[in-house]
Amino acid sequence: MSTQAFERTRLRTARELAGLSQTQLARESGLTSAAISQFESGAARPSPDTTSVLARVLAVPPEFFRAAMVESHEGFFRSLRRTSVSDRRRARAIAHVAHDLAVHASSAQRFCDGDVPVLPVSGLQAGRAEIEEAAGRVRAAWGLPAGPVADVVGLLEAHGIAVIRLPLDNTDVDAFSLPFPDHPVIVLGTDKNDRARSRFDSAHELAHLVLHGEQIWGVKEVETQAHQFAAAFLMPAKDIHDQLPTTVDWPALFALKRQWQVSLAALLMRARTLGRMSENTYLTAIKAASARGWRRTEPVPLGRPEQPTRLLAYLASADSSHARAVLPPQIVESLHAASAA
Repeated sequence: MSTQAFERTRLRTARELAGLSQTQLARESGLTSAAISQFESGAARPSPDTTSVLARVLAVPPEFFRAAMVESHEGFFRSLRRTSVSDRRRARAIAHVAHDLAVHASSAQRFCDGDVPVLPVSGLQAGRAEIEEAAGRVRAAWGLPAGPVADVVGLLEAHGIAVIRLPLDNTDVDAFSLPFPDHPVIVLGTDKNDRARSRFDSAHELAHLVLHGEQIWGVKEVETQAHQFAAAFLMPAKDIHDQLPTTVDWPALFALKRQWQVSLAALLMRARTLGRMSENTYLTAIKAASARGWRRTEPVPLGRPEQPTRLLAYLASADSSHARAVLPPQIVESLHAASAA
C-alpha cells in the first residue's frame, strides 16, 4: 500500500470503534501518541508496515483505511448529558460503518438512495402545529395510507435509510442517527426488547433527519420536537383523535396499543396533547400506571421489535464479498448476531 492511500479520518473511526484513546492506541501499537495524533490530523502518513500494525491492533482490514469518508456531526443523542463522550464516539463510529455498508449495497444495486424529505424546522421554539404538519407531509410524500404504520423500520429502509440494530451497551442510548445526504443512518439498540418503544425510537430518529439534519442538535428543544414528530407520524391526529378515550379506560387503551403498535405511555400523552384527556385525567392515568409497575414493563406485549432486513440480505449475498473484505469484521458479526437474537 502506498503511504498516499490512507484516509486519516478512518483511523479515528477505527480507534473510536475499538474504544481506545490516542494514548492507548499508541501503547498497544508500539508508537508514540504524537505519531497517532499526526496520522489523525493529516500532518503525517503511516508507512505500509505501520498501517498494517494499526489495522491489526484495531481489528480492521488494512483496506478499511483506504476508502474516502463522508463527514457528519457528532450525531443525535437523546441523553446527551448522560452519554459519555467515549460512548458517543463509539456509536458515531458504528454509524459510519453502517453508512459504508449502505454505500456498498447501493453500488451493488441492493439498496436505494435516500429519499428523506428535508423540512427544516423554523427554530428551537417552533410550535407543535408546525411539527405535526411536517410529520403529515412526510407521510404524504411517502404515500402512507391513513392509520397505523405497518412496519416503521421497513418503511425507513424502503426510502434509503440505513437501519441497523446493535447492542449499544449503554442504558442512556436507545437509538441515534447521523444525517448523511445519500444514506442517512439510524442505529437502534437491541438492549431493550420492546416493540412499541423501538417503533417510537425509529420515528424519533426520522424526525431528526427531516427537521434538524446538520443544522441543530444536542439540545433539549430538539429532542422535544423529535418526540412531537414521532407521535404525529405514528398517530396522526385526524386518524386517532376520536378513538382516544376521554377517561382512564384501560381496556380501550389496551386495544389501541395493539392496533397502533405504540406504548400506553405514548397513547396517554397523545390523548393529552390532542385535548381528549384533561391534565388531571392524564396525571391520574400516569399515577395508576406507575403504581402497577407499568412505567417499567407495560401490559399487552406486542412481540419482537421490528428488524431491519435489507442490509443483512445484502451481507448474505455473493455481491457483498468486497464489502466484507474492507469492513470491520466485528460489526458484520454483530449485525448477524443482533438479527438472530
